Amino acid sequence: MNTTTHLPAPFPVPHRGLRAAFAAVFGLALAFVSLSLSAAPDPRDEEIKLLREQVRLLDTRLRQLEVRDAVQAAPETAAPAAKLAAAGKKPEADKDTPKITINDRGITIASADGDSALRLRALVQADSRWFFDDPASPSNEGFLLRRARIIFEGQFGKLFQYQIVPEYGGSSVYLLDGNITLAFAPEVQVKFGKFKAPIGLELLQSDSWAFFPERSLATNLVPNRDIGVQIGGELFDKTTEYQIAVLNGIGEGRSNQTNAEFDRGKDFVARVFARPFRNRKDSFFEGLGIGIAGSVGRQEGDLGRTSGYRTDAQQTLFSYRSSVIQDGTTWRYTPQLSYYNGPFGLLGEYVVSTVNLRAAAGQPSREITNKAWQVAAGYVVTGEKSSFNGVIPKNPFNLEKGTWGALELAARFDKLDIDNDVFPVLADPNASATSASSWTLGANWYLTRAFRFSLNYVQTDLKSATPNPTGILLREDERAIITRAQIAF
Repeated sequence: MNTTTHLPAPFPVPHRGLRAAFAAVFGLALAFVSLSLSAAPDPRDEEIKLLREQVRLLDTRLRQLEVRDAVQAAPETAAPAAKLAAAGKKPEADKDTPKITINDRGITIASADGDSALRLRALVQADSRWFFDDPASPSNEGFLLRRARIIFEGQFGKLFQYQIVPEYGGSSVYLLDGNITLAFAPEVQVKFGKFKAPIGLELLQSDSWAFFPERSLATNLVPNRDIGVQIGGELFDKTTEYQIAVLNGIGEGRSNQTNAEFDRGKDFVARVFARPFRNRKDSFFEGLGIGIAGSVGRQEGDLGRTSGYRTDAQQTLFSYRSSVIQDGTTWRYTPQLSYYNGPFGLLGEYVVSTVNLRAAAGQPSREITNKAWQVAAGYVVTGEKSSFNGVIPKNPFNLEKGTWGALELAARFDKLDIDNDVFPVLADPNASATSASSWTLGANWYLTRAFRFSLNYVQTDLKSATPNPTGILLREDERAIITRAQIAF
């Protein structure tokens, strides 16, 4: 008679002495059944059949326990899965299984050993600008998508790293960053491709973590992104960082969006930034950093000069005449400073930029020197630590828990001086300012590490080279409110 029966739930393996006792009991049970069968027929046949089936099940269970006992007694020969099952544990993941991590820093897919990885991040900034006076152009006021980026980063075998960053914000899609790094050691890393020129301190800070939505007047005088090769790294127990680069060369405030060279000239760039007290955790000067950066090169044509200097609210305060071309040596230098101590943060820099320009092809060359500086400070009133890489709230925004994130207050003062020799031949005094001074007050609400809301008031005072300028921006100083909703991970 075949009967399908579910075995009882497993129970702990008995001691070998107990197993012998079980065997004796089973033997007595079998003898009892034999005697019962040899006797006269019992009218209760169903009870005998049931007893017989119970004995069979007990014998099967005993055999299972013997196999289980053998696995535990010889673990070196047992299969891993069997050993783990016997111990009540789940099998571990295969050593070649990739690791997937999803958090507020992005999505990372990494090999089991961590040597190779692909990381996906994003940045979206939705802004608005509102002017107290009529702006120079109606298109400057209202809502806008300032930045929208998908950031691909990764590495292969720890040595080869890469970055691909398309920009979807603005009027067209273009490649913002695209580079490859050979990370031989923390002290020596070689980068090829398109990346930020290592000059301006404020520009080198991530767009996600700057104190204010827009860069200062001083950043107008340094190039943005360029194409070339750079060697850099950290020295002296990570207290000093350096970069040395050879780049195609680009005008002040410009980025190389064509991904090509426009002349034969090259820029040579060098920067060193030291944090001598970085490893002294109890020192008041632990967060102090000082450095200097500079560049020298030669550009020709209209792409070698700036397309225009802008205010904090992104109105053009100065531009050269359309016929002006760059033709000659360009050099820049910028001392820079940063200091972070608990919730307090400070950034400052001074920039000098000298270019050689011609009013038109065949016209005499003029050497023009423009200067600018900026000092910005922030304080996290909720007590979180301020840093060059932003603020991480201790208690992220959560209505159910009654937590509200982190709040940072910030202020900035900056100034830009234009060489007076540009007027009136190289620039129109009625449309371009000869100097600009600005101050900004801001509040940054970090709801989480990834989400931030900013509110800023900015006022820019402009001076003209002529007493009665016709340009709207020169007649009325700029006063504006700038807001930003940002998600960055």
